[in-house]
Amino acid sequence: MQKVVAFFIAVIFLLGSTSFKPVNKIKINWLTLNELEIAYTKNPKPILVDLFTDWCGWCKVMDRDTYSNSDVVAYINEHYYAVKFNAEIKDTVVFNGKKYGYNAQNRANDLAVYFAYGQMSYPTTVFLSAANAQPAPLPGYLKAKEIEPYLKFFGDGAYKTMNFPLFMKEFSAKW
Repeated sequence: MQKVVAFFIAVIFLLGSTSFKPVNKIKINWLTLNELEIAYTKNPKPILVDLFTDWCGWCKVMDRDTYSNSDVVAYINEHYYAVKFNAEIKDTVVFNGKKYGYNAQNRANDLAVYFAYGQMSYPTTVFLSAANAQPAPLPGYLKAKEIEPYLKFFGDGAYKTMNFPLFMKEFSAKW
């Protein structure tokens, strides 16, 4: 009987130790809009905005899988200012010197409406090459390998010399 119990304990231990993913210790350095303004004034670099809502299941999956991927985290922290923005926030916010309030018609903050060109879909990843640049929204859930070219297009500055289709012809995925 003791051998049977020992066997089951060993099996449970083995299954338990192999079923958990290792926890990524580094995390994206998410900034508030106020923190972004201060950091950007000191050292401009591209901005990534994660438009999310509290009820969005795919937003949570993207947080868990994509925004915790070690390659994604390291790249975003090095090349971007990252902002997590709840699209449905009712408070007035300030971005780039302009105030944005809640828009009842869109059931979203006007800053989210601006970032997504009124196409409210969650999650939406918004790329800004500069604080005053035209937003480049990318709606939908993206895996690490799917977000990589977009991150690198803006993060490496390729947008300055070529369009995205040309960039993709030369792009070689690493993740």
